Amino acid sequence: MNKQLFLLITAGGVMGVLAVTLAVLGNPANMGYCIACFLRDITGGIGLHRAAPVQYIRPEIIGLVLGAFVASLATREFRATGGSSAFTRFTLGFVAMIGMLVFLGCPLRAILRLSGGDLNAVVGLLGLVAGVVIGISFLKNGFSLGRGIPQQRGNGYLLPALMAALLILLLAKPAFLFFSTAGPGSMQAPLLISLGAGLVVGILAQRSRICLVGGIRDLIFFRDGQLLYGFAAIFVAALLGNLAVSAFNIGFADQPVAHTDGIWNFLGMTLAGWALVLLGGCPLRQLVAGAEGNTDSAVTIMGLMAGAATAHNFGLAASPAGVPVAGQIAVLVSLLAVFIIAMINRPAAVTGGVGVGKGS
Repeated sequence: MNKQLFLLITAGGVMGVLAVTLAVLGNPANMGYCIACFLRDITGGIGLHRAAPVQYIRPEIIGLVLGAFVASLATREFRATGGSSAFTRFTLGFVAMIGMLVFLGCPLRAILRLSGGDLNAVVGLLGLVAGVVIGISFLKNGFSLGRGIPQQRGNGYLLPALMAALLILLLAKPAFLFFSTAGPGSMQAPLLISLGAGLVVGILAQRSRICLVGGIRDLIFFRDGQLLYGFAAIFVAALLGNLAVSAFNIGFADQPVAHTDGIWNFLGMTLAGWALVLLGGCPLRQLVAGAEGNTDSAVTIMGLMAGAATAHNFGLAASPAGVPVAGQIAVLVSLLAVFIIAMINRPAAVTGGVGVGKGS
């Protein structure tokens, strides 16, 4: 077993165990870790949307970025880069979040939902694969957002500094923050444990380069499925953990923070997969890359948060009751937007752009 494969399996196993542990300690079921959901909660916590059930500054996200930042400094892999197609990246992040909030989870949460027995996640994962396959067809025909160029080192510090500021706010709890008193946002593992788990996940994700969208892309594009071993390890570890704590409930109905509308589960994740493969990685990978100094990924994260704010301010996000008509329209419009972006960015003006490289 090579070193990278060992890191992937180790990282995946630890992440799976931590996800179950966080859920047992208070996080929403099947949501020990969900990058999309937790970015949405942070967006609400600072008042960018007013959906009362999903407002909380999630320490898991803060820990993830700070852990990856420290790891990249320790290994001398921190590089401040950026400046390629910034607004396009913001837009793709925006629409990817719309898709994920219609499905109710990111690629990582899809695996965690499946490990808890939620068969709706199978439909979402099929949609994710479909979106990645569509995106790959554009990558093969020259799509590129360009390659970031070296930046002043201070630019790369801004995302970790933002997370440090959020941590200070979370600890201080000033009156202008919002904290859910009911719903998923009110379900919280203890702060220090959540922060510690985030630090561990950030370090492991930075070292292993784990990414589900990247893994599917590499398997199809390069016939290399190594990145997928990490998510297989997450699934196995979380499945065993859920069985051990009696949190496994197989079926479509009555799953936590999920709905059974298969068409929109599929199309929501098709949208997400297509946008994310053009961006070069899933939300987890974007956070890690941003922590490593990639300001293009930091812009993508801002797009994800803007998408979360819009989804909840305008009633686009799904709920356990289903997907509102406005959310369905938003997915269709967003699919058209991604198609237009994919068309107008080929053939690539800059060869070898982010998103085509193996294991990026």
